[in-house]
Amino acid sequence: MRRPPKDTLESARKISRRGLVVAGLQAGFVGLLGWRMRHMQVDQADQFRFLAEENRINIRLIPPARGEIFDRNGVAVAANAPAYRITMVREDAGDIDAVLDSLGQLVDLDPEEVERARAEMKRSAPFLPVTVADRVSWEDISRVAVNGPALPGVTPEVGLSRHYPLRHDLAHVVGYVGPVSERDLAHYADPPPLLRIPRFQIGKVGVETKLEEVLRGKAGAKRVEVNAVGRVMRELDRREGTSGATVQLTIDSQLQNYTAARLGEESASVVVLDLEHGDVLAACSSPSYDPNKFVRGISVADYSVLRENDHRPLASKIVQDAYPPGSTFKMAAALAAMEAGLITPTETVWCPGYLEVSGRRFHCWKRAGHGHMNLEKSLRESCDVYYYDLAIKVGIEKIAEMARRLGLGEVHDLPMSAVTKGLVPDKNWKFVNRGADWVVGDTVNAVIGQGFVLTSPLQLAVMTARLATGRSVAPRLIKRIDGVEEPSRGGESLGINENHLRQIRKAMFEVSNNRRGTAYRYRSVAEDVRIAGKTGTSQVRNITAAERARGVTRNEDLPWERRDHGLFVNFAPAEAPRIAVATVVEHGGGSGAAAPIGRDVTLQALYGGDPPLDAYPSADRGRIKTQQERLARERRTPAAPGQEEA
Repeated sequence: MRRPPKDTLESARKISRRGLVVAGLQAGFVGLLGWRMRHMQVDQADQFRFLAEENRINIRLIPPARGEIFDRNGVAVAANAPAYRITMVREDAGDIDAVLDSLGQLVDLDPEEVERARAEMKRSAPFLPVTVADRVSWEDISRVAVNGPALPGVTPEVGLSRHYPLRHDLAHVVGYVGPVSERDLAHYADPPPLLRIPRFQIGKVGVETKLEEVLRGKAGAKRVEVNAVGRVMRELDRREGTSGATVQLTIDSQLQNYTAARLGEESASVVVLDLEHGDVLAACSSPSYDPNKFVRGISVADYSVLRENDHRPLASKIVQDAYPPGSTFKMAAALAAMEAGLITPTETVWCPGYLEVSGRRFHCWKRAGHGHMNLEKSLRESCDVYYYDLAIKVGIEKIAEMARRLGLGEVHDLPMSAVTKGLVPDKNWKFVNRGADWVVGDTVNAVIGQGFVLTSPLQLAVMTARLATGRSVAPRLIKRIDGVEEPSRGGESLGINENHLRQIRKAMFEVSNNRRGTAYRYRSVAEDVRIAGKTGTSQVRNITAAERARGVTRNEDLPWERRDHGLFVNFAPAEAPRIAVATVVEHGGGSGAAAPIGRDVTLQALYGGDPPLDAYPSADRGRIKTQQERLARERRTPAAPGQEEA
């Protein structure tokens, strides 16, 4: 049946309208798509180009060479040595066990290191290199390189590792480096990317950590092309980093080496200061340790040996420990009294062997007493009663003020770890810290360097330097950084009456050069290197009245840890001082343990080597000759990279 013409015409009109709508929609879609393509290809071209480049190009940091450290004469004390290691890429190795077996036939592998490497390979991406053997020899590297085709995924590499050629000698001064830990990262609000490089090392103690920012340097960078999964395809370009600064210490490594040998296995410390600039010429804490063991991680067994040693080799006794200064504190008290106009050098005090104070008897070290004592004699023979009497006249406030002017109770600005402030007490200190009032007995104890008073060997050396010069000498450990001289610390005038200082120096000269002086046995007889000093003994136990009645137990009859500390401070030459020295021997039994060490180190410093035997008293020359020969054999020679003591 044929459709009427009218229906056919209406149907055609409907189809035409639908076609137009569809065509319009298609045209609109094509137009929108074209606009979007133009927007992405033209307007956003730079952004997408950057994203594409970001996916294809990686920027990787290159660790800088750490700045090296030298002594005052240019001897390396912290250097960078080539370190050879062997790495493995898991995906290239295939059968890891088979490759490790083959590698083990060429190189002596540490089983613990291998297991650590296995664990690291399991948690790392398959294309990342993992260290299998570290600090191997050049011969090992050569064997691996020659057998490379039989060791898939294995690569010999070379880098830089910290090395301390003088080992024990400067461990407490220079310190050591070690891998970055989470504790290290916690010190930064936003840790530098450089610190996140695997096995990157930073300073842990000593100069290495205090000058970390100076020594670290600035990282370089390299651009590498990577594929979709991050595997490196090739290196595009490289920008080397900037090495850390070169640091020169004020330490004389030869003098430091001698001092370490002279101390031997004593639990002791010595500080030597140059009086012109305040340079620390030697700062030795004994016993010591080999910092090279810490660079890659010390073993539990080795660390336990150090921790369990009752002589505390890990402690930096020169700045970290504080001791009662004993009679070496008497110079500060005497100066305080003279500056206050409360005593004169000629007036005397009678010493019967004790002084009654507030119903308590304070004893002199000499039980029978010294008789009449003036200022010079009191220091020469170290009479305690003279200073008990002085303490009552002067009071703790003036004594404490003078002690601080001489450098005690002060944190000296040195790039070393755990520098102690020590303690110079006064009335306010006791009230705040002990909740009690100061009593006269506290002053009597303090005036002879006992009671609450605490000082470090460094502070005692500074005090001695200031007494010798009358200037505010301060210790300087860094001589130059990248060739630029650090400011001198020779100091300005202390403003102390020169006549009063002259009286103290004269008395210190008598200590070492008068037959009645407490250090006369340990003098120098060379006219141009006479020594002026002061002995000190600090008690580490209380002596009861019952013990005094039956006779005080001798130090040599006591256990080591209950014996008195021995101290000796000195400057030389006495007529024109150039150096100041402080020596502390823990539980040495008294000043007789410290004075001969101080004398020997002083002469070694002034002569620049072993002094002539005629600088010593004739009775000592045979013993000194034997000692010099023994020390010459025992003094350590610089260690080669990788050489450590067992």
